[in-house]
Amino acid sequence: MKRREPPAILYRRPEPKDGSEVWRLVRDSGGLDLNSAYSYLMLCDMFRDTCCIAQSEDRIVGFVSAFRKPADEQTLFVWQITVDGGLRGRGVGRQLLRELTDRKENAGIRYLEATIGPNNIPSRSLFLGMAQSLNAECTMASKYESGLFPNPEGHDDELLFRIGPFDREGLPSIKSQRTEEIHR
Repeated sequence: MKRREPPAILYRRPEPKDGSEVWRLVRDSGGLDLNSAYSYLMLCDMFRDTCCIAQSEDRIVGFVSAFRKPADEQTLFVWQITVDGGLRGRGVGRQLLRELTDRKENAGIRYLEATIGPNNIPSRSLFLGMAQSLNAECTMASKYESGLFPNPEGHDDELLFRIGPFDREGLPSIKSQRTEEIHR
């Protein structure tokens, strides 16, 4: 019996029509705080340059939302990143981040930041691995204590992970050919 190749994953900018499917992906992730459907619609519309979709066939299988920090335009803050459960551990999350750092609109980015709970091992591994792939340092510091959240018993403290500085010049691009075609 011939083994079937997994479908290709395409990385692209989101569109407003993706908002509801992104909302469902985050809801089904099991580990992220679910924001309103309207917030995902706005992210897919107004923050297209700092968000990315991973799509397999006609299904969204990964999403990253991020924004440039208003007080520090060299820092891209990653708000949420999620990958469909069946594709976790296959590099989709790291590729989503690299898609953002490789975009010409984000050429001035020298740092990536995110807050991560101490028990979120996949996100910790993702950011530590991303730092290594960027040949950059990753520092961690306390950021948001659980008492700041409306339900402190149901939320862990959040640590700030900061990767950088990095210079995307000289780093090998890991974009696929199909991704290049989509962004033309």
